[in-house]
Amino acid sequence: MIEVNQLTKRYGNITAIQDVTFRVEKGEILGFLGPNGAGKTTTMRILTGFIPATSGTAIVAGYDVFEHPMEVKRRIGYLPEQPPLYFDLTVTEYLKFIGKIKGIPRQKLPAALDRVIEQTGLKEVKGRLLGNLSRGFRQRVGLAQAMIHEPEVLILDEPTVGLDPKQIIEVRQLIKQQAGERTVILSSHILPEVTATCQRIVIIHEGKVVAVDTQERLSAQLRRSDKVGLVVRHASSDLLNKLQAIPGVLHVFQEPVSSSSPIGTSDEQRYLVESQLDHDVREELARCVVSQGCGLLEMKSFAMTLEEVFLRLTTEEQGFQAIDKGEV
Repeated sequence: MIEVNQLTKRYGNITAIQDVTFRVEKGEILGFLGPNGAGKTTTMRILTGFIPATSGTAIVAGYDVFEHPMEVKRRIGYLPEQPPLYFDLTVTEYLKFIGKIKGIPRQKLPAALDRVIEQTGLKEVKGRLLGNLSRGFRQRVGLAQAMIHEPEVLILDEPTVGLDPKQIIEVRQLIKQQAGERTVILSSHILPEVTATCQRIVIIHEGKVVAVDTQERLSAQLRRSDKVGLVVRHASSDLLNKLQAIPGVLHVFQEPVSSSSPIGTSDEQRYLVESQLDHDVREELARCVVSQGCGLLEMKSFAMTLEEVFLRLTTEEQGFQAIDKGEV
């Protein structure tokens, strides 16, 4: 549905993005991550025909962005970081205006308005001036204008900026409902939002793509060890040494569990066990705890969070070079 190949944008001697390459399948929700100034918005503006590229190609819904820009724009819904609103119009007037611009037939426009107002939760404010709306409602109107013509592709730049927690959850659900029906590229600096919404992730750093994959695969590629958390009922005096002696275990860290913990009493102990990669020690850990008569209450494996993956790839030069070369 979207194919980006060797996309480059230069402003004089400044290179905003360089050789950006990735693909988004039909019906997929792709997260687009990067630090401020990494090139996210530049890439999105090129894909939507807002600005031209210096070199490279971009195909959206089967059309070349540079050779057939109008065909691409008919198939894209775009929410920029600052929604394009006219503050002297009401919500309904504005969306009707946008619907006409986007070529919705006159007889179908009322139904399109009702649908998108319902989807984005704008019923209670549809008669109010945009200039009198809160930032959160303005963001919803921006999302509505991107969706009103039911595009094949949605490109959303920070879609939940300014929303309260309840609204964020609602918008996330709305975006997730588009999966399978529409292809979505979502840019956000809120990493839990990407984790909750997106199926794959593109990470861009200093204008270059440093990783494209699912969070789980990136975590597996980048982690340097496996980690397992344990909670035991009564820790024996030598349990830590016994755990440390298990083949494949690198380090064992002990932490007392607070008496206020929902797990139980202050006699309980929490351990974090770090082991060699691809060396599953969980069965041996459980056997060791039970044989010591300590009582195993909880065992949990830990993967790298998206925040850890993001920081590793955007702050450690060696890390993202290794991703590029397939060495991790």
